[in-house]
Amino acid sequence: MPDASHVSEGRSLFAATRKVYPRKASGRFRTLKNRVNALLLTLYFVAPWIRWDRGPGAADQAILLDMSGRRGYFFGIEIWPQEVYYLTGILILGAIGLFFATALFGRVWCGFTCIQTVFTDVFVAVERAIEGDRNARIRLDSQPLSAAKAGKKLFKNAIWLVIALLTSWTWLIYFSDAFASTRELFAGETSGWMLSMWAVFTASTFLFAGYAREQVCIYMCPWPRFQSAMFDEDSLIVTYEAWRGEPRGKAPKDGDFTGRGDCIDCGLCVQVCPTGVDIRKGSQLACIGCALCIDACNGVMEKIGRPPNLISYDSVVNQVARAKGAPAKIRLVRPRTILYGLLLVIVAAVMLAVLALRDRETVNVLHERSPLYVRMSDGSIRNGYTVKVLNMRREPQTFRFALEGAPGATLNVVGYGERDAASVALPVEGDTVGTFRVYVTLPKDARTDHVRMVFDSPAGTRILERAPFAVPGS
Repeated sequence: MPDASHVSEGRSLFAATRKVYPRKASGRFRTLKNRVNALLLTLYFVAPWIRWDRGPGAADQAILLDMSGRRGYFFGIEIWPQEVYYLTGILILGAIGLFFATALFGRVWCGFTCIQTVFTDVFVAVERAIEGDRNARIRLDSQPLSAAKAGKKLFKNAIWLVIALLTSWTWLIYFSDAFASTRELFAGETSGWMLSMWAVFTASTFLFAGYAREQVCIYMCPWPRFQSAMFDEDSLIVTYEAWRGEPRGKAPKDGDFTGRGDCIDCGLCVQVCPTGVDIRKGSQLACIGCALCIDACNGVMEKIGRPPNLISYDSVVNQVARAKGAPAKIRLVRPRTILYGLLLVIVAAVMLAVLALRDRETVNVLHERSPLYVRMSDGSIRNGYTVKVLNMRREPQTFRFALEGAPGATLNVVGYGERDAASVALPVEGDTVGTFRVYVTLPKDARTDHVRMVFDSPAGTRILERAPFAVPGS
């Protein structure tokens, strides 16, 4: 460890946080970001209000993760707690999709679609509308507190708070019925748990998008730490053509750039960056790949009559090639992207196949452990079971329950059918789990360690469960 005596008195080992004042940018990437923001925000705020008729007694919200009802709904798809593996599949798809996109276009997710990026963009737009663009905001913050300054700050924070409240409430109604929850809110009937979650998410959105901003991307988000492993020399990332831009200097009045680079050191690429990165220093962890520096630089190049794309979306291979005067080529198809693409297709195909072929009825048999068995007065052996029959269909079904391969075996289902019956009818309501207490009795001379339980549904599904059967000495 370094000796603390080597550190000058009063000097910190860490650089102070420098507030970033993003300047307004214009150009094709800024336009693209605006359109992506509008699309994502529209989907986010509208989706929980879309209805989907699933029949009487069922949730009619198209997209809903019903925590109290323990169901997940996505339009015509209904996911039960027993099918949590679908969530695993979705997470795997998301991870591979991120790897695939990063291998192709660098941190395009961070720059255009990450929720932190989108809402920070909204909050900065509000700040710019109230306090002015970059220079105006810097001057305002450097001024002593006055009524005008306090008014602007309070107005800005009030709008931020309203946005955070709406954003957080929308997030919550993905987990509860949108119309019912909102009616309860206005009627003052919202539960304390719902209100506390609303407060937590509101505070998080307000602080992260309003004040933490780039600090979340640089210090809190884990993705930048390993995204470099997803790149290769052909990945398209935001790059600066140092071979063309250096040595930099002030724009020559006569327009003659002989013996010097095209960069006029105006600093606009840094000023428009939402994380305060100077891309001229090379690829950096803090760069989120939003490409606003490209827009800013292209605007300057156009004004001074120089070729565009001094800063551009390009690959390391192309940068080296252009520096040597060789032709550049974009290689989207390469081993890394082929592998990610194949994995994406395979996982998606497996999930679709499992979803399409999944059973709409399932059975779970639990053997009683205390006692394992009971010897009856005639010497026969009885075992107890808890049988759970899951009916995923909306309509009620009656399952025919019988035993196979156990001569002389009899069934007793508490509350259903006759005593010592060969088969029993088990009614199960639609979209529910029927729970039954079952006793199976075998003759005293039976020699087996299991019984086969058969469940036949009206839909033609046959479910066979092999259940253990305890006997003396087992």
